[in-house]
Amino acid sequence: MTVHQVAVVLLYDADGRMLLQHRTDDAPTFPSYWALFGGGIEPGETPEQAVCRECLEELGYTLTTPQLFAVNSLRHDSDDYLIHAFVERYNGAPLTLGEGQGMGWFLHGEMADLLMNEHDKTFVRELDEALKAGR
Repeated sequence: MTVHQVAVVLLYDADGRMLLQHRTDDAPTFPSYWALFGGGIEPGETPEQAVCRECLEELGYTLTTPQLFAVNSLRHDSDDYLIHAFVERYNGAPLTLGEGQGMGWFLHGEMADLLMNEHDKTFVRELDEALKAGR
């Protein structure tokens, strides 16, 4: 069985808002969902290299100190995924949407009505709790 390796970033600002991508209607997984930026880890890449590459491709943004926050497994449509979630505080550099139909900054409490998958909701909730606890 193949496990798809994925790296995502929880980019957050000084107010605790997190950046989400609004996926396109024809995305191969979770179409039209709000999700974290990131994608598949390519052969020979580390999860950190992958999240840096994906962030540059999808946002035109260079991560400087991504910290591994959590690693969770997921089963979706009979496929298994291992998701490496990184966090970094946004440094204010310009963002250019390179993938998806939109993006937005949201506080955790503002995400309740957004169409999101459960694993992203879990990462967001855990980061929100960590930020509020000062970690």
